[in-house]
Amino acid sequence: MPEEAKRERAAVGLKNIHYAICEKDDKTGVKYGTPKKIAPALTANVEPTINSAVLNGDDGPVLVADALGEIKVEIGVSDIPFEIQAELLGSKINPDTGLLIDNANDQAPEVALGYQRTMSDGTSRFTWLLKGKFRKDKEEAKTKEGTPSFQTPTIEGTFLKRAYDDNWRFRVDSSNAKSADLVKNWFEAVPSENPNP
Repeated sequence: MPEEAKRERAAVGLKNIHYAICEKDDKTGVKYGTPKKIAPALTANVEPTINSAVLNGDDGPVLVADALGEIKVEIGVSDIPFEIQAELLGSKINPDTGLLIDNANDQAPEVALGYQRTMSDGTSRFTWLLKGKFRKDKEEAKTKEGTPSFQTPTIEGTFLKRAYDDNWRFRVDSSNAKSADLVKNWFEAVPSENPNP
């Protein structure tokens, strides 16, 4: 019997943007905190930088070598609560008054970023970017007019490969039955490359 043809599909949505603090990443191992959801997702743009070098010989190119550079990331959400801003950007909150304090010496922690892309056939593709930092971005405000206009924040970051194993991204597709356990626990913890060594 011929193999059943795969259905055509395309990404149609985005949801479940999470982050997890990267507590350790060195040659001995990697460790993350518990993932937390940021807010309803609007956009996620991931742009890896690939640096290429060409070796020429015999009057023409004979070899190309590629190396991964920084990965630029921009996410848009409905809102970023102060508690999450403080954790993502290294700011502080006065526990007695709720005052969010942005200081010139704030240092953002390294984090992993996870999200889910929904597909036209009802399946999903899941992603974790494994290590990066977000930075404070411009804040825009606009007066209210006759028709309401939503003013939603975006936040930009730079991601890199991990020191532990050079991995920079994990992805799974829910249409693959072998990925069922990974999909079920995707936002419970940042997955390991070898969950059952």
